[in-house]
Amino acid sequence: MASSQEYLDFIIGQLDTLDNVSFRKMMGEYILYFRGKIFGGIYDDRFLVKITKASRRLMLEAIEELPYDGAKPMLLVENVDNKELLYQLITEMYEELPMPKAKKKK
Repeated sequence: MASSQEYLDFIIGQLDTLDNVSFRKMMGEYILYFRGKIFGGIYDDRFLVKITKASRRLMLEAIEELPYDGAKPMLLVENVDNKELLYQLITEMYEELPMPKAKKKK
């Protein structure tokens, strides 16, 4: 099941306190970026974030879910209405996330 544009719009709206959040559609789902680093995505109308020390600490009760078959587990963000938590979560995760890999020139 693909994610809806409406759910993506809702989540992007909840992240409006952050500067430089972007997304890319991929096979019916959405990859989410903050300042160029992937921090999570929208999968089957679920907001999932990468597992980091910060995401574990800030969401102690979070459930691990697979975004799709064969993927690494991610954490389900259930409290999507708490903009303060989302801001803290993503800004603190940012420091722990790897820099994007440089694209190879053809």
